Amino acid sequence: MKKRLPDPERAAKTAAKIRASKMGKWRALALIAVHVLIGLHITHWLVAGETITPVEPSEAMAFSQSSIINAGFVFFAAMILLTAIFGRFFCGWACHLVALQDWCRHLMLKIGITPRPLKSRALMWVPTLAFLYMFIWPLAYRIAVGDSIAIRGTEFVTSHFWATFPGWIVGALTFLICGFVCVYFLGAKGFCTYACPYGAAFAAADRLAPMRIRVTDACNQCGHCTAVCSSNVVVHEEVRDYKMVVSPGCMKCQDCVSVCPNGALYYGFGAIPLMVKPPEPRQRAPKPIQWRDEALLVTVFVCAFLIVRGLYGVVPFLMSLGVAGAIAFVALTLMRLLREPTLDRIGWRLKRQGTLLPAGRAFVAFAVLLAVFMAHSAVHRWQLQQGDNVYEEMFAARQMLMRAPGAGAPSEIADAARRGIAPFDFVDTWGWFPTLGSAAKQAWLHAIAGEDDAAERYAKRALERNELPADMHQILAHIALRQNNGDAAVLAWQAAIEERPDLESPHLAYGLHLGRQGQLTLASEVFARGLQAIPDSSLLAYNAAVARAMMGDTAGALTLLERTLALDPSHHQARENYAGALASIGRYGEAADQFALLTIDNDTPELWLTRAQAELAAGRTAAARATLETLLSRHPEHTQAREILDSL
Repeated sequence: MKKRLPDPERAAKTAAKIRASKMGKWRALALIAVHVLIGLHITHWLVAGETITPVEPSEAMAFSQSSIINAGFVFFAAMILLTAIFGRFFCGWACHLVALQDWCRHLMLKIGITPRPLKSRALMWVPTLAFLYMFIWPLAYRIAVGDSIAIRGTEFVTSHFWATFPGWIVGALTFLICGFVCVYFLGAKGFCTYACPYGAAFAAADRLAPMRIRVTDACNQCGHCTAVCSSNVVVHEEVRDYKMVVSPGCMKCQDCVSVCPNGALYYGFGAIPLMVKPPEPRQRAPKPIQWRDEALLVTVFVCAFLIVRGLYGVVPFLMSLGVAGAIAFVALTLMRLLREPTLDRIGWRLKRQGTLLPAGRAFVAFAVLLAVFMAHSAVHRWQLQQGDNVYEEMFAARQMLMRAPGAGAPSEIADAARRGIAPFDFVDTWGWFPTLGSAAKQAWLHAIAGEDDAAERYAKRALERNELPADMHQILAHIALRQNNGDAAVLAWQAAIEERPDLESPHLAYGLHLGRQGQLTLASEVFARGLQAIPDSSLLAYNAAVARAMMGDTAGALTLLERTLALDPSHHQARENYAGALASIGRYGEAADQFALLTIDNDTPELWLTRAQAELAAGRTAAARATLETLLSRHPEHTQAREILDSL
């Protein structure tokens, strides 16, 4: 009897006979069309100034974080539901990262390099953990702290289309890492297998899909299907064992269907994987990744991810996952290079019978340089974290400085701010690249510490780098006031409002400054513009009401005070002023009702007297008597209160 070749050997021996897939060109056209649509979407935003919110799964985080539904959320939810019916088709036919990975694989095959899958069981959990972190953890945290997860609104149109995306350089590097480097180091679809959080959701939904790649009795186990699969699925074994492809890695590209010489494979309806009985155990080759290698991969992956994520203020989440996977592969290869006498990797002969070949020496040199870079980056990230911790501790001080610019922070707060400056100085001095965001944070810390010259210098540097520009203009306004330069402060506030009209603090500080200068009309206009941009700001509504009252516009003040209390029923000063304004126009009953809602801790006798007079005018003699007695207990010499009480 003729000896049967093992499956991989048989696939390699018959590779020359495998016909080209007819589905490749159609899938390429579909992926090109997706990129054309993306380009049209961006072009519409550039031309019109606003467009549909990004149709990107990551945008669904807006719901996890703040219960906002946008186009990305609807798209992601729809794709998951469709995947539960038709299988994991989106990744293969519409994902731009899959297009990049397939293109990289195609180019590598052209030059004679066949990407090898890593086959790590431990790292295959990374996409699931990434999905939980991005979409489930924010919801769980909000529930834990008592925040409602009910839908708060929708956002299907935006003028800030690029706000959640990195810049062009970082975006290009992300595509390079996730679309090319991951294929080279981790195998075809390497990013999908070991990093993509969206793929985790699609893979879970795929387990329920009745539409799958299935097989007829015409299959003779030739292995052509496995040889052409770019998703690392052992197709011929799965259809042999399950009568269908059950792997969630199958992206329904249908290359396997197209190349089957007997037409035995088809995409059709039937049982779902969860309902299929597992086959009898078969003798299989040992797993290429042993437990000690898995432990090394996980350890290096976690360390690399923690170091790389946010490095220099630019490395985004998905890119850091791809980088961590590639670094983990390098570490594993280096370990095997040290312990194995012969080793080939990624198209290169590294070691033969205990002797390092030139490619092996080059690989070791690369690994050493990479280790030096990672060690330096670890120190950089540690120092940056120390500075960030102090910066976060200064949140209340930053808010106070923006709302009351020109004032100095208490000495203990100023001393605490200075502790955060040294780590940022270290990062600037020893970093290989500028760290995005560090100049803005240093500007804040110097401003809180009262070091105006340094704060101004770093604020201007941050503006050059476009780091928190609205905040930096407010710091410059604060410094201008400390230098008694009101005109410069006004220009800085105007620049901050132009940069971020939706921020409350520049409107508030600018309006209060005008009010203190006696320019009540201009102050009222500033508060009004702020309310148009931020209609739910009780602070702007209250200060607008005060400005109106000082201008003699009682009706306008009452309207704004009512708005303030609707936004914030606990606003004590607004209710005091509202009650007093009602009494001033003779609406005594309403004034008395408002006073009754107050627990007056203000020791101003006029407020108590106004309350008593409103209660008397409303016919509430007993309440007026109690109010007057309280007033006299605090101010026994108040003759008018004594006279009114004696007359009752």
